[in-house]
Parts: sequence; C-alpha cells; structure tokens
Amino acid sequence: MNEKERGGPSRRALIGWGGAGLALGAAAAGGGVALSDDGPSAAPAGSGGAVDFHGPHQAGIATPVQDRLHFAAFDVKTEDRAEFVQLLKDWTAAARLMTAGKPVGEGAYGGLAEAPPDDTGEALGLSPSRLTLTLGFGPSLFERFGLADRRPAALADLPKFPGDNLDKSRTGGDLCVQACADDPQVAVHAIRNLARVGFGKVAVRWSQLGFGKTSSTTPDAQTPRNLMGFKDGTRNIAGTETARLDKHVWVSASDGDAKSAWMTGGSYLVARRIRMNIETWDRASLQEQEDVFGRDKGEGAPVGKAKEHDAPFLKAMKPDAHVRLAHPDSNGGITILRRGYSFTDGTDGLGRLDAGLFFLAYQRDVREGFIPLQRRLSTHDALNEYIQHVGSAVFAVPPGVRDSHDWWGRALFSKEA
Repeated sequence: MNEKERGGPSRRALIGWGGAGLALGAAAAGGGVALSDDGPSAAPAGSGGAVDFHGPHQAGIATPVQDRLHFAAFDVKTEDRAEFVQLLKDWTAAARLMTAGKPVGEGAYGGLAEAPPDDTGEALGLSPSRLTLTLGFGPSLFERFGLADRRPAALADLPKFPGDNLDKSRTGGDLCVQACADDPQVAVHAIRNLARVGFGKVAVRWSQLGFGKTSSTTPDAQTPRNLMGFKDGTRNIAGTETARLDKHVWVSASDGDAKSAWMTGGSYLVARRIRMNIETWDRASLQEQEDVFGRDKGEGAPVGKAKEHDAPFLKAMKPDAHVRLAHPDSNGGITILRRGYSFTDGTDGLGRLDAGLFFLAYQRDVREGFIPLQRRLSTHDALNEYIQHVGSAVFAVPPGVRDSHDWWGRALFSKEA
C-alpha cells in the first residue's frame, strides 16, 4: 500500500516551500517517501521485458541471468526500528514500480519546480530490461533493532581463508541490494533511486558494477565465459530444476529452529570480489590454462571428453584442477547456485588491469555450502596462482514479496507484521 492509499501526504506536499530539508525531516518523523504505483509505464505497451516482482521467492536468484549487474551494500544509519521498517516498505514500493518499468513516486518531471523530482530520470523511455531487485540482510544488522535472537545459525560469519587479502572498504554490510538487468542504465538507476529513498537512514558502503554474466540458470542458453576465456557454470543449477532448488537453494521450514523460521523460502548469499591476475594468466600456455581448469578452452569439454556437457571423468584431470576440486562428487554433494559477473575497474596504478569475477552464490546454508567448498579450493586449487579474493560479504536473503500488501523483510519484523 502506498502513501496515497494510506492517506498520508505525498512527498511534494511534505516539501512544500520548505525545501528538501523539511521533506527529510518529515520522513524521519514517520511520513516516509511517497511511492505511487499508478504512474505511467516507462516501457511502451507490449514491449515486455518485465520480471514479476511478487512470488514466494525473491526474483534475481533462479531467474534467467541478465547481462548486467549493479550490486550495492549499505550501512544502516538510523537507530529507530520503526523508521527502518518504514524504509523497507518504501524500498519495496519503489522496487515494485521500477521492476515494472515505472518511475518512482511522481516521476522525474512535471511536479513542483522548487522541489527535487521523485525519480532521477535516467531510465525514462527505457523498457524494464528484465530488472530484478534482490534484498539481503547482513550479520551486522542483527546487532541492531533487537534482532539478536532472530539471526539464523546458517547466516555464519565467513572465516579467513588462505590467500584472502580482503579490503575492508569492499567487505561486509548491513544490507545489500542486487540489481540485475539487460540494460546497465536500468540497473544503475534502480540502485541510485533506492539510495535516494534511503537518504539519512542508510548509506552505500560499497558497490560493484558487473557485465558479462559468468553463469547461466537457463539450461538451453549458451554457457558464458569468464575473463580467463573459459566457459563458466556448465553444471550450474537451472531455474527450472525445482527439485535441485529445493534441495540446495531454498530454505525449508524444517531448517534450523524457531528463530530462523522467517527465512523459509529465502536463501543465503555469498558475494566475493575475486581479482584476476590477468597479465600473468595471459602469458600462461594454453596447455597450462586447460590443466588449471580441467576443461578445453574451445568447446569447454572436460578432460578426455568431446562435448561441454559430457559427464566429467574427474580422475582424468590433474589433482589440483579447478573443476575436479569444485565438483559435487569431490565435496560430498555440495552444490551452490552461482550468479556471478565479470568486472573491470580501471587499473591498479601499476599498469595492471583491476579485473576479475564478482562471485555471487546462493545456497540453503552457508555452513554446508560455500564455507567447506572454499576451504578446499583455497588450499588446493591451481587457479589460486592467478586469482585473489579481495572483497567479501554474506547475507540472509528473505523470502519473496508475495503480493501488493507485503514488503521486504516483513516476516523478520514480526511485531510490525
């Protein structure tokens, strides 16, 4: 329900002649931000491209992977629980509009000339571009708002792995929002507007732009390649494999105890910024590159096989080959859903590209998924010579927003629910 439906004042009414400061003050007092859901669509009728925002699970996990990413981690600045809950409601309303290709609030123009527009405007005229927005809660959030007894045990702090060189400015966060779209401007617009709506209550801690998806959740799509030139995510969980999703990705009512029941239908996300030593890799021989991965570079076939999707014979690979070490058969069946993207962020000042993989992985329990898998890879994987983990975060991704009356995180904040 938006502000107009609740009978509350619109954002422009709050601003009046007092300027933005008055609006922010009124919002802090509980007025929130008006987020209309009856504005004109930014996409021409019949153009398609919208992913349904509502459902038992958040979109952006098993959804067919889009081409672009803007990921942002936020620090919470408010100490007021009710104000934070209102922010979650306002963010939900904004996300509902933007994923449908509509502007936030009263739009980017046509309103009071003396007031800032409700929408930043750079996505006007663009289609929804399959935009999905996925929200997660970091471990540090549970140190606030009386949530300590609601933190699931599966939201485990990641240990320091061998070879980690984590930058604190790219690590952690109270909240995250993953924006995926086929148009980078649509993804950036979404994060920018959520940051505007949250001004004074949250602040961006770090963010990452990504391109060139490195995994697919669509079984009939061509497997994408990472910046090392190899196909990535050949055996990734597909969005149509409901049994595998239930087993490895979605939290079940039988998981954990009463304090984590609010996560039923959700998942746990690990985000890792992995820097690739591109220049060193580019000087390695083709044979060495293929030995490191355990697949050929052209077809993507496992060692000794002809086709990419042929079942791998792991013992034919070198003991430290990445595919051999990461395969579920080598890890007691551990399976995660990968949704990573490539990135390039200029140079490091020494003439080397700051480039690599922004690794995103969803799983049912971090303790049984990423942590044991990464412990094995970080100590034995031949790929470690060419990569370094430089950023890290873990988040509890709550279940989906079921209908127009629901909002992100409602089950966690049960008193308000």
